[in-house]
Amino acid sequence: MKLSIIVPVYNERRTILTVIDQIQEVSAEKEIIIVDDSSTDGTRAFIENIKADNIKKIFHKKNQGKGAAIRSAVPLIEGDIVIIQDADLEYHPDEYLHLIKPIVRNRADVVFGSRFIGAHRCFLFTHYLGNKIVNLIANILYNTNLTDFMTCYKAFRKEIIKGINITSYRFGFEAEITGEVFRRRLRVYEVPISYSGRNYAEGKKIRWTDFFVIVWWLFKTKFKDIK
Repeated sequence: MKLSIIVPVYNERRTILTVIDQIQEVSAEKEIIIVDDSSTDGTRAFIENIKADNIKKIFHKKNQGKGAAIRSAVPLIEGDIVIIQDADLEYHPDEYLHLIKPIVRNRADVVFGSRFIGAHRCFLFTHYLGNKIVNLIANILYNTNLTDFMTCYKAFRKEIIKGINITSYRFGFEAEITGEVFRRRLRVYEVPISYSGRNYAEGKKIRWTDFFVIVWWLFKTKFKDIK
């Protein structure tokens, strides 16, 4: 199966080239769709200089957030399985084949890579607590038992993500896509992944105010009609 790797990027000039190299090292047929969300730190120049036949590039004129970046990439998808890859070094592309195994074996339509059931760097307690709270809310709303819906690593069959109208911006995407997946009663698996969490000095972007946005999107998605 061919993989489509969507890489939303905003101000990641220190890591973007390493991430792309790590993706290219994965032994699978793949395309890489890089979406620069109007970076201001010189990231765009790094992306423009990347040369590879399997890379597609999108450059936003205005910063819009992760959800918007993924929305821009979806029409360009040609692979059978889609994986979201952040442009930092928190997640490890050498785990792709492990992540997609339930889909390849026709046991799942969507796979979440959980940071909390695998090896991980001991990182910020406040983020851990926030994740626990939003996961509890999501599990109550959608009657499931996810451990980590805020994970970057989500893998989808192509037709699944192409069939969802993504309307959120920023990190509301994680809540919206999770809600849409469970509203459709798709087969969802979680697999353990390793995680090298970073702090704000290292470039982490999610803020405490995003907690309220995420909760809002969980409720908004739950109580709307499927189009």
